[in-house]
Amino acid sequence: MRYLRTCVAVLLLSLSSCSAQPDVDKSQDSAYAAAREQMVDEQISRRGIEDERVLAAMRKVERHLFVLPKYLQYAYIDDPLPIEAGQTISQPYIVALMTELLELDGTEKVLEIGTGSGYQAAILGELAKEVFTIEIIDTLGVTASKLLKKLGYENINVRIGDGYRGWPEEAPFDAIIVTAAPPSVPRPLLEQLADGGRMVVPVGRLSQDLILIERNDTTYTETEIAPVRFVPMTGEAREPR
Repeated sequence: MRYLRTCVAVLLLSLSSCSAQPDVDKSQDSAYAAAREQMVDEQISRRGIEDERVLAAMRKVERHLFVLPKYLQYAYIDDPLPIEAGQTISQPYIVALMTELLELDGTEKVLEIGTGSGYQAAILGELAKEVFTIEIIDTLGVTASKLLKKLGYENINVRIGDGYRGWPEEAPFDAIIVTAAPPSVPRPLLEQLADGGRMVVPVGRLSQDLILIERNDTTYTETEIAPVRFVPMTGEAREPR
């Protein structure tokens, strides 16, 4: 895996230093597409992600558009990367895993808490009918909203604010995904999950677990999926209870 990361990084580093000529741009697009294909084959499919719609979305969405310019050469390696405001873009495998756990078929209304760079929202936009995503850091929310609109995602709605209480006027949601870790699952998000819906959320402080929550009427079933490391959920989630 380290050899794979090195090869991809060297390839993309050489591309990021090329001059911006039309034929070079085509070459870059082709190389980025090859890097995405390799990312999906080596980092995602081989590690157990089987949903063909998720794999197709991971191949299509251009992750290098959602990272800072100085990290372009690392856009398709299986690592989280820094973005603005001390936040991160999740590693591709975790994005694919969390997305697959939602079991989207294209008819759903999805809520995302933690827009970040907008990459996860773009993946969801490929797979769901409508996406509502909330970002607490205004600079990130504005940048992500502009990029998503530029890329043509008319089914993605971005709100700047604290995601702890969700988006009640648009509830219920068939699926909810949280991309920052609260100490415990926010009750308002549970209440906004539709009957039969699925929520994926990392929970914990120093030690975090990725949790799948399934709602059946008033019953919520929790399944621990894997240990993870996410930036902490800020705002109301950090207030004493």
